[in-house]
Amino acid sequence: MASYGPEPCLRYHNKVVIVTGGTKGIGEAIVRVFVSNGASVVFCSTEETASDLEAELKSFGTGAAIYVSCDVRKEEEIKRLIDKTMNKYGKIDCLINNAGWHPPEQIIDNTSAQEFQDLLTLNLIGYFLTAKYALPHLRKTQGNIINVSSLVGIIGQKHAIPYVATKGAVTAMTKAMSVDESQYNVRVNSISPGNIWTPMWEELSRQSADPDAMVLGGKDAQLLGRMGTPEECANAALFLAAEGTFCTGIDILLTGGAELNYANKNQQKTRSSIYD
Repeated sequence: MASYGPEPCLRYHNKVVIVTGGTKGIGEAIVRVFVSNGASVVFCSTEETASDLEAELKSFGTGAAIYVSCDVRKEEEIKRLIDKTMNKYGKIDCLINNAGWHPPEQIIDNTSAQEFQDLLTLNLIGYFLTAKYALPHLRKTQGNIINVSSLVGIIGQKHAIPYVATKGAVTAMTKAMSVDESQYNVRVNSISPGNIWTPMWEELSRQSADPDAMVLGGKDAQLLGRMGTPEECANAALFLAAEGTFCTGIDILLTGGAELNYANKNQQKTRSSIYD
């Protein structure tokens, strides 16, 4: 019997996707999920090469994967990323802004303006510029943008003022951008992960005084009693790109219920040990 069209399981067949910060953690999981669902993915990071990952993704036999070195703090490199994608595929259907960083604990008294500005450049302005240069092409395909934000941009986080500020701005920018781009039928949405077990989370825990206690606290912060996985985040992104065609300006919380219910949040107990 003749076969017509893509296999039913390929949810993003023949679509072209750019993923920033795509070599580890949530970004890597997003790249894997989109490639396995038939997309041609151009993924980037600041690494010199990601040949092993690129070769592994090509072996999937479904979509395609191309790695481009790109520092999203540099406007010219973002332009080059977009140009390379267009030269290779001739279109862009989806941009997933994921590249970013969560610094170790930062107390305002000890955080410089330059440190704050550097984080804004990476976590927020990088998203803005990548969207800016992708949008002329996304308008032609009536594509979509997915920004990876964070739960803490909504609820706050202890000793993380700069990071929280950048992620709160990402969520707000997503809503504003969705308004402007709706005239072109370009959808703009975000996902806000909570505690997701990633290399970044593991690194932060290793830097703490008691890594085991920090990891346990991370698990216990969710109603579901565990951290989320990068794959769960990737599946949410795929839904927004492939099936959430009436969703724009929304933020999906991937949190295991961390923002719900009462809890012991009394900060008075620790004030003297930090500031006195």
